[in-house]
Amino acid sequence: MEKQRSSFIGAAAVSVAAMLWGLDGIVLTPRLYNLNIGYVVFMLHLIPFLIMNLFMFREYRHLSRFTAGDGILFSLVALTGGVIGTMAIVKALFLVNFQNLTVIVLLQKLQPVFAISLSALLLREAIGRKFILWSALAILSGYFLTFGWRLPDFSTGSRTFTAALYSLLAAASFGSSTVLSKKILMRFDFRTATFFRYGLTALIMLLWVLGTGKANQLSITTPANWLIFLIIAFTTGSGAIFLYYFGLTRIKAIVASVCELFFPFSAILFDYIFNGTLLTAIQWVSAAVMVFAIFNLNRSSD
Repeated sequence: MEKQRSSFIGAAAVSVAAMLWGLDGIVLTPRLYNLNIGYVVFMLHLIPFLIMNLFMFREYRHLSRFTAGDGILFSLVALTGGVIGTMAIVKALFLVNFQNLTVIVLLQKLQPVFAISLSALLLREAIGRKFILWSALAILSGYFLTFGWRLPDFSTGSRTFTAALYSLLAAASFGSSTVLSKKILMRFDFRTATFFRYGLTALIMLLWVLGTGKANQLSITTPANWLIFLIIAFTTGSGAIFLYYFGLTRIKAIVASVCELFFPFSAILFDYIFNGTLLTAIQWVSAAVMVFAIFNLNRSSD
């Protein structure tokens, strides 16, 4: 009975975290469109990191254990999952001007394709036929989700196409970060990994903000912007990550992959509620097929 209760709590935690990420991509981050992208990414990591310091300051003791290899791994995770991945997805969300937000968010679900591919490359693991089948189906579905029955028209300067490319870059970056994080978690727990990931990302982005002269963005950050930053910090940012890992320690990976389906479902729901956006018939079918393919991709990799 106790084990079932723990599994239920874990599944609920992962499901809520997934819904929070859907809320972030559709409702919260796009509302920061008046600010510079690099500055937004800096604040999205700085504020949660400052909050973490209030109750996780003991994590600094692990610095004495850091080897050169640990430092490189943490820096790569911050660079891929924090800097490149977050900048790419924020750029994608800003490009579409509240149009096709669902498409951009759903394309992030291709992350396992990149994660498993990189894992096979780094760990020399063989890629099976099932992986190739489900990956191909997921990528093909992603194409139809973005373009429908049309061929991409590069002459129009379509922002949706450019945003889709940024979303795929984000998926590749987050997938790479996942693989690198697994190596970190062999030596440190998820609290330490999250703490230093946010800290290093904030440091890298601080250098970027100062180097590009974007520190003046502080003067144009509105009260509404600060409210969004704080909401993200406590909910869809570090809050959702902690909630996700809390749940993941209590359930199997296959259960987690099912719970994570709340991410695309919530993205579609929130885009309709807040923006009045509905997918076309071919996009609905493509989204369903892509989620199904990625679910099977995760299952085949367990």
